[in-house]
Amino acid sequence: MWYRLLADLIAAVHLLFIGYVVAGGFVAWRLPRTIWLHGLAAAWGFGTVLIGYDCPLTYGENWARQRAGISGLPPEGFIDHYLTGVIYPESMLLEVRVLVAACVLVSWAGLWWRTRRAPGGAGVGIAG
Repeated sequence: MWYRLLADLIAAVHLLFIGYVVAGGFVAWRLPRTIWLHGLAAAWGFGTVLIGYDCPLTYGENWARQRAGISGLPPEGFIDHYLTGVIYPESMLLEVRVLVAACVLVSWAGLWWRTRRAPGGAGVGIAG
């Protein structure tokens, strides 16, 4: 039972991480000092898609699921198991990836714009 609970907890953290990859740049609009953290998260997220390396959260969930006596995630991983075909149709995978990349780029461009256009003409900068 505890391993099943751990697997569910890891899956929830994984989903939150993916949400942060998509929307963390917008969080940085309010907390500009967090943009470096979002940069790392986005680099990791895009790397798992583009390069194809395994995510340690997927490994952790598989480990806990196997200890709980249930099957692990399929080789395709977390996103294919929980999101593709569930949240969006499998035929829209490319469009979803482009939309995620667009969200990241728009959030970063918006942060740049906001830090350059502070009230009174003085930029607030990333540090402030």
